[in-house]
Amino acid sequence: MIIGIIPARFGSTRLMGKPLADIGGKPMIQHTFERAKKSKLLDKVIIAVDDERLLQVAKDFKAEAYLTPKEISTGSDRIAYVTRKLKDIDIVVNIQGDEPFIQPEMIDEAIEPLLFDKNVNVSTLAKRVTTVDELQAPSVVKVVFDYNNFALYFSRSPIPYVRDARTKRERVDTGEIYKHIGLYVYRTDYLLRFTELKPTDLEQIEKLEQLRMLENGFKIKIVVTERESFSVDTPADLEYARKYYAKLLKLQSKTGK
Repeated sequence: MIIGIIPARFGSTRLMGKPLADIGGKPMIQHTFERAKKSKLLDKVIIAVDDERLLQVAKDFKAEAYLTPKEISTGSDRIAYVTRKLKDIDIVVNIQGDEPFIQPEMIDEAIEPLLFDKNVNVSTLAKRVTTVDELQAPSVVKVVFDYNNFALYFSRSPIPYVRDARTKRERVDTGEIYKHIGLYVYRTDYLLRFTELKPTDLEQIEKLEQLRMLENGFKIKIVVTERESFSVDTPADLEYARKYYAKLLKLQSKTGK
């Protein structure tokens, strides 16, 4: 069975109660859940929460949800906690709860390598950087990968460094720089192994959990996507999400889709 688990934490430091933030009359977590449910490859979608308020809201829109301990600090540990309670799970997809407009096709793109290659145990998504703002933003994590599309390194810094570029715009145009989209697909045993490992040096320096996998010899398959998604981390992001959704509704009313 392939399941998607959406970790949702109430106590976000930058946007308290973020999963419950209203976007067009629905809480953000409901948008993410409804998008994930449209995946063709997921057999089930579950929400893993850390707060009774989130649990009740999830139940209100008929989602299957589990309450996890508040002291769990990461989304990966939260989905591992739920996975240990389930049976016959072959593949687990970590779907970020703060991406209310994740496209279901992106979820399926990330799952496919594990279906077609038994040697792939972890996969994630990347998309070409197209703007200087993306290049410079530490919140936009960059990834470099080898000729077989396995990750070499993730960083908040712009990598690779394009030495011959004269401007930042030229770095974007010529460097083939990719940003990481934080959706992960794991074979169940690899998820459980990963979450039992202690935090590593590079992980703590960059504050990037996926570096723990690389430092311990895990191979992460990178799936390059042309599709776009964005996460809501700040009040400004939330305002953008609300405007984006309003435009989306207008477009749907005009096209009838």
